[in-house]
Amino acid sequence: MTSDIKVAVIDGYIDDPAALGVPPYISPMIRAIAGAAIDAGADVDYITIDMIRKGKRIPNTDVSVVLSGNTVPGKYLRSMPMSLKELDALIPNLKGWKLIGGSAASSDIANKFDFAVKKDIAASLYDGMTGKEVGERLRTLDEWNRWMLLGARIVTQHQDFPHPLMVEIESYRGCHRWKNGGCSYCIEPIKGKPLMRTPQDILAEARVLKNLGIRNIRIGGQTCIISYGSTSEEEIPRPNPNAVSELFHGLKELNFDIIHVDNANPAVISKYHEESKKVIETITECCTPGNVLALGMESADHRVYLKNNLNSTSEQVLDAIKIINEIGGERGDNGLPKLLPGLNFICGLDGETIDTYDLNLEFLQKITNEGLMIRRINIRQVLPIRRAFDVKVDQKIFKKFKETVREDIDRVMLERIFPAGTILKNVYMELHDGNITFGRQIGSYPILVGVPYRLELERSYDIQITDWGYRSVTGISYPFNINKMPMSAIGSLPGIGKKRSANIFVHKPYRSFDDLLKIVEDPVVITGLKDLIVFEDP
Repeated sequence: MTSDIKVAVIDGYIDDPAALGVPPYISPMIRAIAGAAIDAGADVDYITIDMIRKGKRIPNTDVSVVLSGNTVPGKYLRSMPMSLKELDALIPNLKGWKLIGGSAASSDIANKFDFAVKKDIAASLYDGMTGKEVGERLRTLDEWNRWMLLGARIVTQHQDFPHPLMVEIESYRGCHRWKNGGCSYCIEPIKGKPLMRTPQDILAEARVLKNLGIRNIRIGGQTCIISYGSTSEEEIPRPNPNAVSELFHGLKELNFDIIHVDNANPAVISKYHEESKKVIETITECCTPGNVLALGMESADHRVYLKNNLNSTSEQVLDAIKIINEIGGERGDNGLPKLLPGLNFICGLDGETIDTYDLNLEFLQKITNEGLMIRRINIRQVLPIRRAFDVKVDQKIFKKFKETVREDIDRVMLERIFPAGTILKNVYMELHDGNITFGRQIGSYPILVGVPYRLELERSYDIQITDWGYRSVTGISYPFNINKMPMSAIGSLPGIGKKRSANIFVHKPYRSFDDLLKIVEDPVVITGLKDLIVFEDP
């Protein structure tokens, strides 16, 4: 049935701590907008900023809704959130009644829209389309569940559908620490007491997405997945392992290619060992290897912890890291540990001094010295979204801190998590930069993989690790059939280099390492290549 009302839903991409929306991800917020419009009786055209960049025209509609803005600045591989310049250029092409949501709704350009919605643009859109006043409110639980089912269909219109598209499914909103205001920089406590979607509601959405052809999902949106299903009124809630088990075993039965999760509160893990271990065991069992529990410590400085009412002390975080490593450190079938912690640091919080940076480094060095693994360390400056902060970040000290973490901590962690010879399965190649091909496995926090020769894009390869950077790894396609490889690829093998690669290339094909040794004339180099090379017919 075709409606007389047409709505253009324009995805400028959002990138928030609990809502990934830059390709290959699609955010739940954009799907909720589409669902609200459909619920109000409209037909929806879904358009991404990448489609517009490639020349797609905005259709003639009654309503135009734009979602855009990243509250956490990030580095992107093959796409970017809509810039304010692009947004400004887009406005004259929008038809009908115009709304904007996401953090771009707080920009000066938002004044050019009929409505700039800061809370929940899906709820505001629905109200306006059903004859109510367009105000600022949050959706009800019934609306939430209904709109996610109705809006699911737009995933098929995304340029990355069906693969490598990764769809985030929200589990709850709000924060268990809402009564005391929660962390000083975070907006989740403002949303109030946690509003939980039941396992049945989440699984219903997951089934619709799977039936549409979605292969990769992330359960996100929550402040702490360990606390999912908890009805505790405590600031540090007692976990509900049964609710987590019902949800994730149900997801596992749907046979997605990728199931990952998002945030966890270290204080919950540290205070409730027994229940938290059951939850972590369930997540480890039911989710895909390479999964990351992002832990919000923010600062190892106890003074900063107190002044900003942060989630966890450094002692609690270290305890949580040990537990996650103990349960999730085993390597899975895609080459990665099954579940590892991630860490977030925020600079510029109240109470910060020069000593804060030293305390952060001491904490990270302690983790490194104890042989533990951290999959990723995010370091950013606080954004005054909730309120202003008194501390002015010294940019030289901030930059030096980041560089030290990358050089002294990140590199060690990458060598620990991705030892030489590790085979990463199904690395999806996304970008050429000269003769280098960059790709990632599909997941929440996939490592950037560089292959020092050109491979076909938009297909997956198994990659064997040969080297490490500070935020990326280098590898070669596996198996590496030396008889089929170009000279540039042969030169990327450890110990070979340009001169040897030319000599090896002109003497192809080879039947064995003995044949290769006659050309290389270095037994040490040949020995190092035995796990990398195969000798199939060219």
